[in-house]
Amino acid sequence: MKKRVTGLGGFFFKTEDPKVIKEWYRKHLGLNTDDYGCTFWWKDENGTKCSTQWSPFKEDTTYFEPSKKQFMMNFRVEDLVALLATLKKEGVTIVGEIEEYDYGKFGWILDAEGNKIELWEPIDTAFL
Repeated sequence: MKKRVTGLGGFFFKTEDPKVIKEWYRKHLGLNTDDYGCTFWWKDENGTKCSTQWSPFKEDTTYFEPSKKQFMMNFRVEDLVALLATLKKEGVTIVGEIEEYDYGKFGWILDAEGNKIELWEPIDTAFL
């Protein structure tokens, strides 16, 4: 069986003013922020260049729904379609439909406490 989660794809959180908080993290912690937050680059065990995203969202975002939490984690995964099928068989709640972009496929699940988790089958080369 392929690995399910291969790494942390991102950490997303709600804030009153994303622009102000991105500037604070840039100034005080040195994050190289842009419109989306900050991308951290690293290499996996095969030497492949990979990314992890840190992103503040406006506090009224609906992107984390149905979860009411202030954060959402994104995990990097292999073979999203097969993984979602397996998770569904295991009784995990699937949220919405798979979405595909030039930088990868996305799917969403709820954990045991109702936290929305984003699953990402990345195409990191789209960012290079």
